[in-house]
Amino acid sequence: MASNAIINLKSKLSIMSTASVKSIDTEVLEDEDFLSLYLKYTAKTECPKFFHRWTSLSILAAWLGKDISLPFGHFKVYPNMYCMFIGLAGTKKSTAIKIGAELLKAAGYKHFAARKTRQEKFLIDMAEQSYKTNDTEVDILEQNLFGDSSDFYESMPPSEMYVPADEINNFIGVGNLDFMSILGELWDYEGIYDYKLKNSTDVFIPYPCINILGGNTHAGFNKLFPPEAIEQGFFSRMLFIYAEPTGIKYTIPPAKDLDLRRLLIIQLHKIKQIVRGTVSITPEAFNLLDRIYKRWVGIDDPRFEAYANRRDGHLLKLCLITMAAKLRTSIQEEDVIFANTVLTFTEHLMPKALGEFGKARNSEITHKVMQFIDAAMEPVTFHTLWKFIHKDLDKREQLAEILGNLTIADKIQAIIPEGKSIPAGYLPLKKIRDDGIKGTVDWNLLTPEELGDIQL
Repeated sequence: MASNAIINLKSKLSIMSTASVKSIDTEVLEDEDFLSLYLKYTAKTECPKFFHRWTSLSILAAWLGKDISLPFGHFKVYPNMYCMFIGLAGTKKSTAIKIGAELLKAAGYKHFAARKTRQEKFLIDMAEQSYKTNDTEVDILEQNLFGDSSDFYESMPPSEMYVPADEINNFIGVGNLDFMSILGELWDYEGIYDYKLKNSTDVFIPYPCINILGGNTHAGFNKLFPPEAIEQGFFSRMLFIYAEPTGIKYTIPPAKDLDLRRLLIIQLHKIKQIVRGTVSITPEAFNLLDRIYKRWVGIDDPRFEAYANRRDGHLLKLCLITMAAKLRTSIQEEDVIFANTVLTFTEHLMPKALGEFGKARNSEITHKVMQFIDAAMEPVTFHTLWKFIHKDLDKREQLAEILGNLTIADKIQAIIPEGKSIPAGYLPLKKIRDDGIKGTVDWNLLTPEELGDIQL
């Protein structure tokens, strides 16, 4: 028999058929939030679960838009995020992104960016999107007809845009620092964004809200970002999410579960109805956030020095999304712990996501060596490595130097037989996770697949 929860959802939203409702476990409806249900929906795929988890966070952030906000001094924090999946070719980054975008579209979300665009076209599209009301459209290039009245622009709804770019280099453009700079500025922009086009026409974007979920390989990442991009605001506003291939193989992947899909759409519409307005924080949650903010020690990698200044904003955004998934308008202690756990684990892997980007000479080759050793199931000999890398180096001494540096940096370990002085081979050195600031991280909230072979 259907539970009261099912009957209430059916009568309110009229989305699911009677047959579909009866086929879903009632405990799922009563006990699980959107993020948990999404992991069930995507369970039978070849994608890393950590990519699916971040996809669920990203699409919920886009769905929320500027419906909710957290007061933050003179400003407000919104749940929008910039994320980039980075992994080897074949890690199924595109699959994870496309599944999430398809669900969002099915739920009725319409503000998707073009897969490939130019900087000015993107800004024009954002401005026009805000002017599309019902069946009426306003040409952004003729907006001067309205004059410069601030009342006109202030009365407009927020300009939202979701960028699910599985090939993010096509969207931003390789080395396009100008576009990156604008995207960085729009990450937390408040008010009316004014941009002058090359033809001297002003574009006004009311209350911009952008979410990005991109995909990239290490090679593509190195092409997208020139080394000087590390100093840009866009770089510190982007979360780099790394995962390794799961090894799962489906000759023909199982069909999506239509019942779970309908249920997720119901959850999204319930979130839209219930989670709105100004968000509060319970005293317990505030105390936890205060401890994290004042005691967080940073990432042991100089490339993330600027990220440290944005870390608190990233955490608050994740808290908003986690809270919304549970149909609340108040951030509670459990929301902070979940958000900080996911963010802390992401940070553990962010140096690996960047590989050798922005480092010393031979950085690309060093990264290739690291990837080869990481994928090995047994110690890799110097001879095997030289056969793999000899076309990229002039001398064997260069490979010896790279291996020595990686060993000193605790990236790999040299396997030296007893009584010998020369390594018999090399293996990756798996770092041991700690609990960070006591009581702020719970690794049990992540799955064994996500935690992988990095020791607890």
